Amino acid sequence: MQWLPVSERRFKLAEGPFWDREEEALYWVDIAGFLACRLSHGRYHQWRFAEPVSAFIPCEQGDALVTLASGVYRLDLSSPSEQPRLTLFCVADPVAGNRANEARCDAQGRLWLGSMQNNLDAEGGDLPLLRRSGGLFRVDHDASVTPLLSEQGIVNTLLWNAEGTVVYCADSLDGVIYQHPLKPDGSLGGRSIWAGEQPRGVPDGSAMDADGYVWNARWDGDCLIRFAPDGSVDRIVELPVSHPTSCVFGGPDLTTLYVTSAAPASARQALDGVLLMADVGVKGLACHRFAG
Repeated sequence: MQWLPVSERRFKLAEGPFWDREEEALYWVDIAGFLACRLSHGRYHQWRFAEPVSAFIPCEQGDALVTLASGVYRLDLSSPSEQPRLTLFCVADPVAGNRANEARCDAQGRLWLGSMQNNLDAEGGDLPLLRRSGGLFRVDHDASVTPLLSEQGIVNTLLWNAEGTVVYCADSLDGVIYQHPLKPDGSLGGRSIWAGEQPRGVPDGSAMDADGYVWNARWDGDCLIRFAPDGSVDRIVELPVSHPTSCVFGGPDLTTLYVTSAAPASARQALDGVLLMADVGVKGLACHRFAG
């Protein structure tokens, strides 16, 4: 498959791609650049914040959620790029010194948000990761927050099986993707390792295709790994970036895979930091907007 840059723009730490089928628009963030980005019908727009932003997800009401270090906010998409109009929606993680990381919506349009110790300074530079203080939270459309996990390292990859009975959630510090059964009351059952450690990088964000295979970005691994539904390795997909961060299926038929990447100090590929795209010949699952 042929990987092409979506544009010439480079990002410090692009993450969290979201494809909105209704408006045929791609959303993503630059966590360390404090940017929320949108590309719609060839037109690029960005909003700049004063703190890290880890996810940018459109809402059914017509605005969008942005998960900032200080909380989850609603963003007025008609507001200026340099003066975004924000309304605090909730503070999912009350632990001081943490920030949001991975965030996705389930089939019911509820936001699932994973957090971690903040590892970025005021300019987006790296800070040492010293503790496992992250958690996993569910945010409903009424802004109520349900804590699900604690003492997490770096929460990444939030995906659900077709029946909605299992959630897949990686911890990049552990180097594995876990699975948790979802109980009828919405709580999580005991975790087990679904996809174990691999020689190519550590698990970052993922997308699921229509056959239930998981395409996982491998931080510092120069590739994606496509895992079969049983967690075994189906294939390794080489990339022209050394630090892919996440991916999402998009395009009119959901066969275009968009891959975000980062350009850290250890970057070693010419395209590090770009947003990539390729037709992978496999149909993906659609993203879900936030229901509120």
